[in-house]
Amino acid sequence: MREAMYYQSYGQGILCSLCPKGCIINEGQTGFCRARENISNKLYTKNYAGCTSCALDPIEKKPLYHFYPGSLILSLGTWGCNFSCSFCQNWQIAQELPSTTELLPPKAVEIAKQYQAKGNIGIAYTYSEPSVWYEYVLETAQLIKEAGLKNVLVTNGFINPEPLKKLLPYIDGMNIDVKAFNKEFYQTICAGGLEAVKETVELAVKSCHVEITTLLIPGLNDEKKEITKMAQWLAGLNSNIPLHFSRYFPNYKMNLPPTSEKIMKMAKEEAEQYLNYVYLGNMNGDEGNTNCPQCNQVVIDRTRSLNYLQDKKHCPHCGHIISMIGEVRF
Repeated sequence: MREAMYYQSYGQGILCSLCPKGCIINEGQTGFCRARENISNKLYTKNYAGCTSCALDPIEKKPLYHFYPGSLILSLGTWGCNFSCSFCQNWQIAQELPSTTELLPPKAVEIAKQYQAKGNIGIAYTYSEPSVWYEYVLETAQLIKEAGLKNVLVTNGFINPEPLKKLLPYIDGMNIDVKAFNKEFYQTICAGGLEAVKETVELAVKSCHVEITTLLIPGLNDEKKEITKMAQWLAGLNSNIPLHFSRYFPNYKMNLPPTSEKIMKMAKEEAEQYLNYVYLGNMNGDEGNTNCPQCNQVVIDRTRSLNYLQDKKHCPHCGHIISMIGEVRF
């Protein structure tokens, strides 16, 4: 355990100000995320250096398609979450209390450096919600940055601006879940808030590479007008922000029918009216390929691991510059 950051005394308890939930935590209790506990009127993080998952993943698995494409990244996760999504994909670690292995920041950096020879570019904080692992992520990210490697966050974006701004200088890339573009969905399905997530996206795009993921769930967040509003908002920030729509399948406490391929393709077509790069996940086919937004020719074929980009990431057909960060390793 480690004393937490971002809290203050509040009456007989503690007010945690890490995320917008603002949990008031009495002696011996934890906040909503279960990872921060009041002990003798001090707030402690219970999952510091507690690693539940460690793997060398393709960067595309995060998913990040425009950040060092074709690279590998050491991916670490802990337990706990400040949401309670009924469709959670990683509920065994996000919503339960799994076993952990101690992985202190210097050791994590050592492992990341050892994997450089295999193509590793850094560390991704992923699998569960990294914001509730805040102190560990901050310390590790600082060391990774000093080592000349990259830091990636895969997050729900539900964090207060002050801790986010402290962390962002060490973060190179983010995939942020925008779980829906309606407040009711966040309140009833996730126990969260849309406006706080939007603020995170708006701050992050000014600091690092950002991609967005939305899991489309039948009847809950898949209406055309909602997709239009989200795409328009993202385009207002930067029309080159990649947007990933993932196909829903039953999981955890939600047992709705899978999202139809028709709805998935509708969402892609609608979003492409405003955004240059839109992808479909959990689908069979070539929906993960990168096409030139100007001439529509395939410039990265992920189904066959082929890169057609010319020097400085130009489309070989029309010369348009494809918006990507870092070396393409396909």
